[in-house]
Amino acid sequence: MTEIDIGFTLDGAPVRGRAEPRTHLADFIREEMLRTGTHLGCEQGVCGACTVFVDGRPTRSCITLAASCQGADVRTVEGFDDDALMRRIREAFSRHHALQCGYCTPGMLTTAYDIVRRLPDADAAPIRRELSGNLCRCTGYAGIVAAIEDVLANDPPAAALLPMPRSVPKAGSRERAARAGSDVASTPSALEAAALPDAASLEDAPHLTRSVTLAIGVEDAWALLSSPERIVTCVPGASLTEPSKDGALTGQILVAVGPIKAIFAGRGSVTFDADRRRGSLIGRGRDALSRTALDGKLDFVVAETDPGSCRLDLDMRYRLAGPLSQFGRPELVAEIADRLLAEVATAIEHEVRGGGSVAEAPKPINGFTLMVLALKAMLVKVFTGR
Repeated sequence: MTEIDIGFTLDGAPVRGRAEPRTHLADFIREEMLRTGTHLGCEQGVCGACTVFVDGRPTRSCITLAASCQGADVRTVEGFDDDALMRRIREAFSRHHALQCGYCTPGMLTTAYDIVRRLPDADAAPIRRELSGNLCRCTGYAGIVAAIEDVLANDPPAAALLPMPRSVPKAGSRERAARAGSDVASTPSALEAAALPDAASLEDAPHLTRSVTLAIGVEDAWALLSSPERIVTCVPGASLTEPSKDGALTGQILVAVGPIKAIFAGRGSVTFDADRRRGSLIGRGRDALSRTALDGKLDFVVAETDPGSCRLDLDMRYRLAGPLSQFGRPELVAEIADRLLAEVATAIEHEVRGGGSVAEAPKPINGFTLMVLALKAMLVKVFTGR
């Protein structure tokens, strides 16, 4: 495979090298830049040992392509040597015996740094949620949680607690490539690459049908479902980035797995048949950092069941491609869809009854929680047959 030039800022200094397009960021950092403080564990984006910052976002470097970080600001655990806040975190880890074998520690320290800066009021419960994407086989996590609580409780400098930049990365954009002086300046951005898929191309894609009963009238339900601006507020993590126009949609959806957040930005097209109270949505989204793409088609229809209630029927086809496609297994997607649909149904009923959207700002889909619940439900089915 032909090698390409890769350039970005690593721990505050510009670096350049050559690697195959398929080379992951962790391998590029360790093998080409000889920064071995970043550890490789599962190499599937699960254990969190390889966590680094890319443009201020905690990122799984083992499933992130080095080429996608062209012109980015990458910071590894070795880039915090002179950082006052990281020094306090390291001291707290030592004081609370928060490490044993040390293999997970670089990722744990990086995630802890993000937690302290972003959640200055966190107690044990949110700290554990944020650490859910970092696995440790030794400590039982108690010392790690205690160390982070210690740093938060002992008045760290206010300047150190300012939120880190959380904007959507522009990996591969023309502007970034131009700054890096790379030959990839023609690479399109995530939205430019998100041309709508052909419906026929999804005919052989995984297929999922679901129904949910809504405790609201059929007319109220249809009025909400046929308004993109209203229904998007009922979907966790979803938002429109531009006003809808003539059925054309531009937006994004956030999915969180522990501290790692994937932002699928893309385009869609929706059509409505008001007489039959049915519609169809087709779209494509892409997470620029992991280079994972999602194509999908959703057909929906609302039918009256009893006065004051109705049934929403969904027919979905989807295709996930890229490093995060490991989470696209049909059985797991089905269980997650059931959990997510229940949340959406509650939000729809709440909004129709005048309560407004459940959340004023879009909250990401908590992929880790949904996967745990889904796996639990799958095990119950296996062992009980229910």
